[in-house]
Amino acid sequence: MHNYALILTALAALAPSAIRAQSELPGMSMPAAHSLTTAQLQHASSGTSIEPPSTPVPMLMWKLNGWTVMLHSNAFLADIQQHADNGRGGDKLFSTNWIMPMAQHRLGPTGGLLTVRTMLSLEPATITGRFYPELFQQGETAYGRAIVDGQHPHDFVMELAALYDLRLSKSALLSFYAAPVGDPAIGPTAYPHRLSASEDPIAALGHHQQDSTHIAFNVVTAGFTYKMFRLEGSGFHGAEPTEDRWQFQPSPNGHAIDSDAVRLTFVPSEDIAAQYSIARITSPEALAPGENQRRQTASLMFNRPVGVHHDTSTMPGMDMVTPASGNWSTTVVWGQTRASTTGRLENSYLVESLLNLRRNYLYTRIEAADRTSELLIPAPQVEVTLGHVQAYTLGFDRDYRVARHLLAAPGTQFTLYRTPDALVSTYGRWPVGGVVFVRFRIAH
Repeated sequence: MHNYALILTALAALAPSAIRAQSELPGMSMPAAHSLTTAQLQHASSGTSIEPPSTPVPMLMWKLNGWTVMLHSNAFLADIQQHADNGRGGDKLFSTNWIMPMAQHRLGPTGGLLTVRTMLSLEPATITGRFYPELFQQGETAYGRAIVDGQHPHDFVMELAALYDLRLSKSALLSFYAAPVGDPAIGPTAYPHRLSASEDPIAALGHHQQDSTHIAFNVVTAGFTYKMFRLEGSGFHGAEPTEDRWQFQPSPNGHAIDSDAVRLTFVPSEDIAAQYSIARITSPEALAPGENQRRQTASLMFNRPVGVHHDTSTMPGMDMVTPASGNWSTTVVWGQTRASTTGRLENSYLVESLLNLRRNYLYTRIEAADRTSELLIPAPQVEVTLGHVQAYTLGFDRDYRVARHLLAAPGTQFTLYRTPDALVSTYGRWPVGGVVFVRFRIAH
């Protein structure tokens, strides 16, 4: 699979962008696409991933010297409270955030589309102590030790990438993606960037089985899209980012391309997108340098505009469409990792759904994620899977316009956890968590 992925690896996709006609006005959000190929050319998701073409994307757009320039962002100011037995959990005021400027330009006689994009985050400064509390979360390190009951910040440079798309026909598209920091073809759209998770300020518990590779070094991807299908292959460096999140810090085994992935995406309609991916990841964890991973993911995304009205009575023979007043987005994900040295399996399952009715957002996230003995203190030398934690989250926020192109949404969410038997003596059976936050977003 390694050689196959590297052959495919010269093709594929970067991320959010959009194609606008010269007559369209600056400062408007990107319109929904109507097919897989047009959605791919818009690059409205993280890396080369695809959400359903009908998915709306709030961003600013304008023309500049032949370029289409876009700006997309999300930021939370959050106060989190987590409570479990034996003092597990904690509280913290912090911010999760990212901003994504990007630009597109037609090149050459073939009319290929060049997209350049970067994604930046101030989380290394806005999350103190190198993590924020989140019960049962695992993955990466802080001050040389495994993070337990916490989520690490993202790097300052989350992505720095270039993409070239060449349309072969109305239904066929050839794509190339290269990024010193980027997102290979693994999993669904990463949780910080998918619409169904856009109002939740904290990470999914299954992040490290599903989409933790959304920040990887030296990514090259090649993809071919035909009608409803897209096949991609990636080569990339498998080690996760180090704790020095302000710069491109090499892992102990450098930055060489040593891992590969293949992903098949299926988009049968403008409201549905599904994918299956498999990857071989070399030495992802800093504390287990000799342990490689095989990762598999599968996901199904559903999106439906709410409140669209078709009126054919006012003007006979014409279809007068009233824009949607809301949107409903749902994602289902399975992720699995298998350790090369022990064969240890970790599975995670996620269902999340977001209903937007005008300015109001109601959302839920339901998870079952395997957790390991790394959560025990002291942790045993050999890490084993102890069972799966269940987490049930319900949240609400409401938009207010605070500036011409800035929305603020105060909100709150509550999470109820169910602990597996092996961890009940450590956490109790039903730990709880809550977040009060304000979400900020650039919009037209």
